[in-house]
Amino acid sequence: MLGDRLKILREQKGYSITELAALANVSKSYLSYIERNLNKNPSIHFLMKVAKPLDISIEYLLTGMDQIEDQTEINGERILDKEWEILVKKAIKDGIDKDDFKEYINYIKFKIWEKSKK
Repeated sequence: MLGDRLKILREQKGYSITELAALANVSKSYLSYIERNLNKNPSIHFLMKVAKPLDISIEYLLTGMDQIEDQTEINGERILDKEWEILVKKAIKDGIDKDDFKEYINYIKFKIWEKSKK
């Protein structure tokens, strides 16, 4: 569960709840609720704030799985087809930078995760 994973990650970094709450600029009591699985549906904003000092992706926080970053091939096979290349080039042309794109992807992953929990 998200709360269990969050607690383990916090402890691995050596942070107390108070320290992580301060680093992430979130409420200590809310962080505690999440860790104890009393609140199982935190906001994407909260997840973004907590993931940063833990040096992890939101995807990892939600699923326990790392994302593939900065790769266009896996075992010699392209992971971006032509349509994806066109979409990415259009986003760049429209002024979307990497940070904006990553934030949007995190939002979509959060919404998918949120929907799967209902």
